[in-house]
Amino acid sequence: MTFKKRINFSIWCDFIERDFLENEFGTLIESKTIHGATSNPAIFEQSISSSDAYAQQIAMLQANDEKKIYEELAITDIKRAATLLHPLHENDTDDGFISIEVDPTLCDDAMGTIEEGTRLFASCASPNVMIKIPATEAGYVAMENLTAMGINVNATLIFTPLQASLCAQALDRGINKSKKETKAVVSVFVSRFDRELDLTLKIKKLETMQAGIINATKCYYEVEKIENSNIRTLFASTGVKGEEVNPSYYIEKLIYPHSVNTAPLVTIKEYIKQNAFQKSDLISEEKCDAYFAELESNDIDLSKVGEKLLNEGLESFKVSFAQMLKKLKK
Repeated sequence: MTFKKRINFSIWCDFIERDFLENEFGTLIESKTIHGATSNPAIFEQSISSSDAYAQQIAMLQANDEKKIYEELAITDIKRAATLLHPLHENDTDDGFISIEVDPTLCDDAMGTIEEGTRLFASCASPNVMIKIPATEAGYVAMENLTAMGINVNATLIFTPLQASLCAQALDRGINKSKKETKAVVSVFVSRFDRELDLTLKIKKLETMQAGIINATKCYYEVEKIENSNIRTLFASTGVKGEEVNPSYYIEKLIYPHSVNTAPLVTIKEYIKQNAFQKSDLISEEKCDAYFAELESNDIDLSKVGEKLLNEGLESFKVSFAQMLKKLKK
C-alpha cells in the first residue's frame, strides 16, 4: 500500500499553464508525484500574461468581450487538465480533481455564484472538476446549493476555524442532499499568517513560523468534526518566502490523515527531493487552543488577523482578475 493510500493524504499542484499541461504535468501524474491540481485568478493571470501558448486563441476570440475570452482560455486548460487527470480519478474518486474559480467579483452574490458555478461546471463537462468558491456569507449559500446539485466544490480563502466550520457544515448539508458521489475540499490558507505575524512575534520574543501551522491544524479539526468522508481539508498557500525554513516546510508539517496539500511546483519538487514520506505529528486541539490564548495574552487575535487576510485575499483576486481582463482585448 502506498504512503498516500495509508493515510489518505494527497499532493495537488497549485499551478496551471498550457505548455506545462502538455509536458511536465503528465509526467508528474504518471510518477504519482501529484494527485490533482488547483488554479485561481492570480495563477491564470500570471500564466496568460507570461506564456505565448495563449496568443493564437486570444487572437481568434477578439470578437468577444474580455470575460468571455478569459473563460474560453481557462476552460480549455481546465478541460485538458481534467482529461489528463481522469484515469487517476476513475481509480480513486477522492483525487484527480482540477479546480476553476468563479469570478471573484461575485464573492458577495450567492445567486450569481450559483449561476456561474453551474455554467462553468457544465462547460467543463468533466466529473473531476471542482468549482472554487470563496468562504463568504454568500459563498456558504452557494456551496450548499452547488453540492446539492452534484457539483464538486473547492471552498477557498479560509483563514479561521469559524470559516472552516461554516464551510464544512454547508458542504455537508449539500452533499447529503445530492444524489451523486459529490466531493469537496475546504482550502485553508497557511503561510500568509506567518508572513503577516512573524515580525510582530519577533518583537514580542515569541516563536515564529508557527501561527500558520497551528491555525491550519485547528481548522482541520473543525472539518473533521463533520465526519463526512467526502469532505477533506486542503492546505493551501504552502509556498515558503525567504530562507528561514526548508522550502517544503508547510507540506512536511501538515501531512495529516484525510487531507490534501496543494503547493507550487518548486515546493513539491523540494518535498520529493527530501524523500520525507511520513505522517506529521498531529498537533492536539488543546495545544492549538493554548497557542491562541498565548497570542491573545500578547494582544494578538488570530480571528482578527484571519479576517484581515480574507479581505486582502478577496481584493487580491479581484485585482488579478481585472488586470488579466484588460490584457485580453487588443
